[in-house]
Amino acid sequence: MTYVDGYVIPVPKRKVAEYKKMATWGKKMWMKHGALQLPGCGNFKTMAGLKPTETAFFSFVVYKSKAHRDAVNKRVMKEMKSQQAMPSMPFDVNRMAFGGFKTLVQG
Repeated sequence: MTYVDGYVIPVPKRKVAEYKKMATWGKKMWMKHGALQLPGCGNFKTMAGLKPTETAFFSFVVYKSKAHRDAVNKRVMKEMKSQQAMPSMPFDVNRMAFGGFKTLVQG
């Protein structure tokens, strides 16, 4: 079974384009270092307790296993630290929810 990291991120509506740019950059980083998938986003308004000026995104990364996730994240973090221009975070990272999950049923 695969391993999945998931994130619910409240983003100000005025910063959706900036978020998309940052998320596209992140997708390239994680895929380059071995993540299996970074599918599109969905809406979790209630879960995130959104303000009227915000929208929510659900993003997730799929790996072969937790060990594979740990190895990919280690390489990503190493490369991110070496870069001078990481995209700014267009949202309040303290309000982001995330977790890692071993898949139970896969299709």
